[in-house]
Amino acid sequence: MKKKKNKNNGLETWQKAALALLVIGTLGFVKVAFFPTSNEPVSQEPVQQEQPAQPKEEPYDDVPKSYVNVYFIGQNSNKDEVYKVVKREYDSEKGETKLKYSIESLLKGTTAVEKAKGVYSEIPQGTKLLSLEETPTKVIVNLSNDFEQGGGTDGLYKRIYQLIKTANKNTVLDVYLYIDGKQVDVIGGEGIMLNQPLNSNSLDE
Repeated sequence: MKKKKNKNNGLETWQKAALALLVIGTLGFVKVAFFPTSNEPVSQEPVQQEQPAQPKEEPYDDVPKSYVNVYFIGQNSNKDEVYKVVKREYDSEKGETKLKYSIESLLKGTTAVEKAKGVYSEIPQGTKLLSLEETPTKVIVNLSNDFEQGGGTDGLYKRIYQLIKTANKNTVLDVYLYIDGKQVDVIGGEGIMLNQPLNSNSLDE
């Protein structure tokens, strides 16, 4: 009987030792997992830094705009007919000179807003710019013969002056008018004499 008691005592001692080891191991795991020492690096996820918002690109609109002057006909404050100068925005990147663009704008006529204000053109619709030749000393404006059709003497005088004023406003060179490829000395069915180059005295007899 005494021998059996010693065996039980040995078993109890082993169980106590195992339990003590389990407790120590558990405490060690808890300490490492939840209470890391200051000497042990703590793993962290990399922090994503928020990038500052980039400003939106806006078109550079500080480039000064360029215009050509075109002459139409309207009324002044006294209801007298006068030549009205209007501006048309000019884009040099299209490859046209200011003179050519001004002549084309003249042939296109007035806008709806300008018409509503009583501004009009005596140049017949359908008049085409067949060519415009610019040399170092002169310019040749070649128009279709629609330019001299209809409108009577008064209308013909007005349209010629519209052309003269527009051309002289947009170039310092001498400007010559051609109709269907021929220089004009007499224009219209009424036989109006035209002195060239075009200037304010071109219709003086």
